[in-house]
Amino acid sequence: MKRSAFMMGGQDIDSLTAGQAMETGVKFCHSSTSWRNISSVLVNKRYGSLPVVDDDMNLIGIVSEDDLLGVLLEKRDEKTVKAEDIMTKNPITVEEGTSIFDVIKTLEGHKLIRVPVVKGSRLVGILTRRDVLYCYLMATAQTMGV
Repeated sequence: MKRSAFMMGGQDIDSLTAGQAMETGVKFCHSSTSWRNISSVLVNKRYGSLPVVDDDMNLIGIVSEDDLLGVLLEKRDEKTVKAEDIMTKNPITVEEGTSIFDVIKTLEGHKLIRVPVVKGSRLVGILTRRDVLYCYLMATAQTMGV
């Protein structure tokens, strides 16, 4: 079942998966992306992190606001810092078929705000706490009688 079906209301939330709840238009960067470019995307798009992928879209890391701020705090030359220098390698992920309740356990257990969704090692989406809450609200909404 697609995410849109859950937005119609009256659906069983137990059957919702990460692949149905995730956002698919994920902004990402490469290991050679500069500190400034990553910072600009996070600020302009109001994101908290950016997945780092290789040329085949395999997830190799993630750069967060904390990673970027760490460069400033350490007084490193941000003009020379690239994603590969500061990214968290092998980030926590969930698979497309992961149940929404297992996604919640992952988010809560690791104190994450968002988690990349992968198919194998390939980045296919991202899922935030807000996405989970939104899908729950939509799935459990009362359908309108006709």
